[in-house]
Amino acid sequence: MQLSEICVLDVVFCPRKTTILEAARLMRQHHTGDLIVVDEADDERTPAGIITDRDIVVDVLAKGLDPATTVVGNVMVHFSHLVVARDTDDAIEAAERMRTHGVRRLPVIDHAGLLVGVVTLDDLLQLLARNASLLADIVTKQQAQEHRSRR
Repeated sequence: MQLSEICVLDVVFCPRKTTILEAARLMRQHHTGDLIVVDEADDERTPAGIITDRDIVVDVLAKGLDPATTVVGNVMVHFSHLVVARDTDDAIEAAERMRTHGVRRLPVIDHAGLLVGVVTLDDLLQLLARNASLLADIVTKQQAQEHRSRR
């Protein structure tokens, strides 16, 4: 299944100049543990990095930085280290990329490199659960069908 079919399209994002305090408020408001940091031009969003709630705790609060003046651009994982996926990648490729790089979230980009969504470990686990349930249903129905045919 392609990521375009399972990724979250309503991505919570912010520009580099967003303060850590505002980023934390966005995370709380949208019930998410990460924000995709973007460069915006003409309603097009290019991923520049990612910031997580853990980054805020470890790289800002624990270091005594002021969250009201520190901006996400100074704390985020920069694009050169950002692990992304294409909307045409399949779920297995995304899971392998997550495993290889030890990340739980992948911004999803289109052919032009613009942000179209985000896929998380939770999304892939839900897909796996649905597929496992489908396989279990096949076994159950096959057994029922076999039982009926042997009466």
